[in-house]
Amino acid sequence: MAKGLLVTYALWATGGPVGLHHLYLGRDSHALLWMLTLGGGGLGWLLEFWKLPSFVAQANQAREQRRNHEELIPSLSPLRFVAQILVGIYFGFVALISLSFMTSFYVVGLPLAVGLGVLLVATVGNQTSDFKSTLGAAFFTSPLFYGRPIAILPISLTASITAQRHRRYKAPLGAETLTLRLYRLGLAYLAFTGPVAYSIFCNVAATLQCVTEVLGSFLYWFTFFPVFSHIVESILILPYQVWLLVGNPGFVSVSFQEWEKLFEFVRSFQDEKQQLAYQDRFPEFSWLHLPIMVFGIPL
Repeated sequence: MAKGLLVTYALWATGGPVGLHHLYLGRDSHALLWMLTLGGGGLGWLLEFWKLPSFVAQANQAREQRRNHEELIPSLSPLRFVAQILVGIYFGFVALISLSFMTSFYVVGLPLAVGLGVLLVATVGNQTSDFKSTLGAAFFTSPLFYGRPIAILPISLTASITAQRHRRYKAPLGAETLTLRLYRLGLAYLAFTGPVAYSIFCNVAATLQCVTEVLGSFLYWFTFFPVFSHIVESILILPYQVWLLVGNPGFVSVSFQEWEKLFEFVRSFQDEKQQLAYQDRFPEFSWLHLPIMVFGIPL
């Protein structure tokens, strides 16, 4: 059945951030990506306004034309490549928060999470990539940075390069029922959000320690790029500033009070940088000591 442009725009406007329009067009990978990132932080959802006609045309493309694409290699997309890296980092960060207690996490759990994030972006639209090669690159890179949260960056970069090298068009598939597609999407969504929800609401102390260690490591490396570092710190502190702007509504749960310390950590990091900017003793100070100053947490 042909897909309508007006229906697509209506779904984009009403449920775009959770991928309803992509679900309608049969772009399940894109729908799942939007569900897990709320439309790419809202920015990706807004930018899609001009791309919806091409999405509809792609969904209405004849199966014979898709078959002709099988032997062709899609053109390189810098936007897709950057998105693969960012989503890989995002998946890795979530895994660090919720699954770092696992045995051999840095050998199995972390590269698997980052690799799946990269592959999710690689399979958006009418393109895909080689799963074995992409995950293999992630697993090969992980031991080189064993035990370091910063390992997320090189793993995501290596997996993204590999996914781009093996990019290809998807083979035509038979029609699937909406029930089966929703069932598959639901399982993937629960597999991602279940451990995260448990870590945030039921295991606050351990989660805060893990998040603080990871943030300390990332913020340290970002200090080599001052402009980018300032942007990252501003984004991290934004939810807390919005909360204060709203007026700190009626209730303040114990969990929120715990998470408030995380924002204090980022703010203390900014203050410490400003103080050290006027001193010539950067080698004597480790940014990773900041969690001890704010939380009293030994690293």
